[in-house]
Amino acid sequence: MQKEDLRRWAKLRGSQCRGPPTRLQLAGRERGARGGAWPPSHAPLTSVPGRSGLLHLAFALRPGSMKLTEFLCAFLFAAWCCCRCAAGVPGEAEQPVPEQLEVDVGSTALLKCGLSHAQGNVSVDWFSVHKEKPTLIYRVRQGQGQSEPGEYQHRLSLQGRGGTLALAQVTPHDERIFLCQSKRPQSQKHRIQLQVYKAPEEPSIQVNTVGISVNSEEPEEVATCVGRNGYPIPQVTWYKNRLPLKEEKNSVHIQSSQIVESSGLYTLKSVLKARLVKEDKDAHFYCELSYRLPSGGYMKESKDVTVPVLYPAEKVWMEVLPTGKLKEGDRVEIKCLADGNPPPHFTISKQNLITKKMEEQATEHDGLLVLEPARKEHSGLYECQGLDLDTMMSLNEEQELLVNYVSDVRVSPSTPESQEGSSLTLTCEAESNQALEFHWLREKTGKVLEKGSVLQLHSLKREAGGGYLCVASVPSVPGLNHTQRVNVAIYGSPWMASKEKKLWVKENEVTSLSCEALGHPRPTISWNVNGTVHEEDKDPQRVLSTLSVLVTPELLETGAECVASNSLGRNTTVIFLELVNLTTLPPDSTTSTHLSTSTASAHARANSTSTEKKLTESESKGVVIVAVIVCILVLAVLGAVLYFFYKKGKLPCGRSGKQEITLSPSRKSEIVVEVKSDKLPEEMGLLQGSNGDKRAPGDQGEKYIDLRH
Repeated sequence: MQKEDLRRWAKLRGSQCRGPPTRLQLAGRERGARGGAWPPSHAPLTSVPGRSGLLHLAFALRPGSMKLTEFLCAFLFAAWCCCRCAAGVPGEAEQPVPEQLEVDVGSTALLKCGLSHAQGNVSVDWFSVHKEKPTLIYRVRQGQGQSEPGEYQHRLSLQGRGGTLALAQVTPHDERIFLCQSKRPQSQKHRIQLQVYKAPEEPSIQVNTVGISVNSEEPEEVATCVGRNGYPIPQVTWYKNRLPLKEEKNSVHIQSSQIVESSGLYTLKSVLKARLVKEDKDAHFYCELSYRLPSGGYMKESKDVTVPVLYPAEKVWMEVLPTGKLKEGDRVEIKCLADGNPPPHFTISKQNLITKKMEEQATEHDGLLVLEPARKEHSGLYECQGLDLDTMMSLNEEQELLVNYVSDVRVSPSTPESQEGSSLTLTCEAESNQALEFHWLREKTGKVLEKGSVLQLHSLKREAGGGYLCVASVPSVPGLNHTQRVNVAIYGSPWMASKEKKLWVKENEVTSLSCEALGHPRPTISWNVNGTVHEEDKDPQRVLSTLSVLVTPELLETGAECVASNSLGRNTTVIFLELVNLTTLPPDSTTSTHLSTSTASAHARANSTSTEKKLTESESKGVVIVAVIVCILVLAVLGAVLYFFYKKGKLPCGRSGKQEITLSPSRKSEIVVEVKSDKLPEEMGLLQGSNGDKRAPGDQGEKYIDLRH
């Protein structure tokens, strides 16, 4: 057989075979079309059907020098293909496109047979086709269904009259072809392609917390996005600042992978790698999962994340808190800042005023120096120096710090003393780096006595002794001031708060008696009874003595006396003790006139240390108001009782001069008002009538006024 005859015969047999060309055949055709090794003269052989590409490879290797064995191989191959076409091998025949059915995971799929005669008493078999291998799963006979043992045994049920098969609890493993086949009156088949869908969970994103350096030459991992339990595999899209990212060589790389869970669902993992610049330090990244369901397309987004971007510092500066003018006593913070990430290592130095060299300051935290409390010595030139440990580049910044102060406040004389009736001059001085203002205050009242550094006191009295305050302040720096106290002593004998006092006590109980004295020189206090004495200095000229003593009958009879004395004289205060009993009101319910027996002046009583409790003005008014109300209520009750007995006739009215007026029955309801006079009988003679006549002696001043007319 000649070569040309063999080719024609093979071409003729190949045209009768309906099987589609294999991938190797198509590849061979493409190579031939591109002018490759396959010669155009052998093009008819490319239509030979079959699964093997040996013949094509043989012709491709030696297209111009075919031997007898090669012709024989070509002949046998063509004969084999023709035999397959004639025999009608299953699976080789072209199948119709199956019906598409889309369902969600977990729902029920309704598989409709679709055969016109699949109702009634027709026998139908259902098959599950997996990897081109059909498996019988359900039989329908005489309208009744029966599941076959296997994976679908408990999930299949017949719907209606047998034309629909229900598959419950659909899983991703059910995505396959289901075949419905009837045998009588003729064999018919209906194929259904089941498509299964499941929305993935909300995507989770994990950012790179270490950070990405702007000096990196290769894309580094920015974040990882994970979408779990979806079917089929969702599509992932990465975004930066709401703009989608695409693959870019040496700039953006997206690497995705998937894991098949035991349930058949997919878990998608996508890693975004990119090269970042300094401007990306505030960029927001997130991922988006796109997926499809039977109802349409959907998408889910992750939360936004920001990745640390590492870049060297280009600038260093100093920040001082609090802002504004600083003053002594403030808590001052000096912070070193830089625009790099991470910030460089900082050192803070201060210039030595003598050597003019910068001396490093000890800090508890890197880049933070705390001055608490700030003093005037902290003023000076400070320097922040930042060292980038990656690039070893150093940056520095200097700033002058000024701490405003007021110090060394002095009053002269430091211990002023004067005689009563004389004058005294006090002078105040202070130091500050700002302009100062002075003013004087009385310590116990807080009243401003004088503005200026000099205070003049004239015609001094005993009451002028005590503490005075000199306040030096800086108006330009709010809150900056210093105060110096000085005590003015007025020479004189001891001055007692009161001469006599009364104290309410209980017998056989320990009570405390107090006595206060003022004088210069400082007085000493003694008691005429034995007990425990405690003294307290109120100021250099004032002393308070407290005596704890047992209340005895002798003490109740004699009382207690305290004596204050100094080199200029002595003075006494007598304290009388009164027992508290059932007939004696306690001190808190008596008036001040019952308790106070002091003969001192009103000012002395105001400064008394007596333990007596006096009623205040408001308390006295309250007692009076309560007494008045009680009296009114008593009088009202008494009047009601008297009126009751009078109406009952138990109180006879025998007063002379009263005339009884008899009314007619028709006029008993009219009102008669009795008017009585409070005048005494001898005063009645002064009352004259209209004609000048005097009243009769028997007229006691009572009269009745008839109001009927």
